[in-house]
Amino acid sequence: MNAPEIISSNAVAEIPPRENNPRNSEGDFAVLKDGSILFAYSRYTGSSSEDDAPCDIAGMISRDGGNSFEPLSYLLVTADEHNTRNIMSVSFCRLDNGTLCLFYLCKRGPRSAYYLRRAVGDETRFGEAELCIDFNESIYYVVNNCRVCKLPDGKLLIPAARHKIIGNSGEYFATCRIFGGDAEAKNWYPLSHIIEMPNPGHSETGLQEPGISVLPDGKLYGYFRTDRCFQFESISDDKGKSWTAPIPSRFTSPDSPLLISRNPYTGIYYALWNPVPKYNGRYKEEKWVHAGRYPFVMAQSENGIDFSDFTVIEDAPGHGYCYPAIYFLGEKEMLMSYCCGGQEDGKCLARTRIRKIILG
Repeated sequence: MNAPEIISSNAVAEIPPRENNPRNSEGDFAVLKDGSILFAYSRYTGSSSEDDAPCDIAGMISRDGGNSFEPLSYLLVTADEHNTRNIMSVSFCRLDNGTLCLFYLCKRGPRSAYYLRRAVGDETRFGEAELCIDFNESIYYVVNNCRVCKLPDGKLLIPAARHKIIGNSGEYFATCRIFGGDAEAKNWYPLSHIIEMPNPGHSETGLQEPGISVLPDGKLYGYFRTDRCFQFESISDDKGKSWTAPIPSRFTSPDSPLLISRNPYTGIYYALWNPVPKYNGRYKEEKWVHAGRYPFVMAQSENGIDFSDFTVIEDAPGHGYCYPAIYFLGEKEMLMSYCCGGQEDGKCLARTRIRKIILG
């Protein structure tokens, strides 16, 4: 396939940091039963934007097909509801029975996190939280935004980075485990073996921020952020129970997440990522504001494996673009969100943008 042809690309919402709100990041979209589009995201409060700083889940709503968004007047979920100070990294999933579920991380500190899901009542008010993934004294799990995967039979998968707890902190290095749940987003259990990076001695990250896409033949394609200058990839042909040994993929990348998502209207797969270090000869730049996370690009594929050349979405130097989410409005229309902060924001994770794109 050729690289995606963009006919129009408009930023329809911007969520910048403000006083007492140092970071807005990691979101996901859902279309509600009345046709409105809900965007939920991590909204930090206080003075710190670190991952375990105080954070709630806020929302924005579009009632005009994604052409504009306005903030909700209330928080969707608060950390206080869980007697903690940080909840973040949301994913939406509409179940086959019509129920909309919101999934998110809940943190008890720098070395403990567990994953929750809440069914939606009237589409923007949420029911009681139910546990999907727990932590123990030696292991905790991290799940990115826009990551819950629904299989053709309606069952759900959660790809989780698996971190060891050492002393009072979590180890940065990660392995991966896939958790499975039924079609009602209940009865969660560890589905896969532990997925490890081969020959990990020269890696500080291991396999972080995993994602899954379902291929046309029913196999699963797994991908992982690494510090090896590539996203790593793995294949499962038994619905996530076993996986091939991860190897470098065609996606060159800094340690920044990849997202692959399939358009349900056309069957075309789209990949969003940062192509450094092989971008116009430029190697990753270790600057704390953006960590080499530019440009931000998109490629497409008919089979979910062989992707086209990429088209640049954003490329402002000094800014970082990461943690994307995507929602398809039709055959040629999509919404995408991503962090986009620059020097004026302090770090790339501080600001989130929603963009509406129409393809040729």
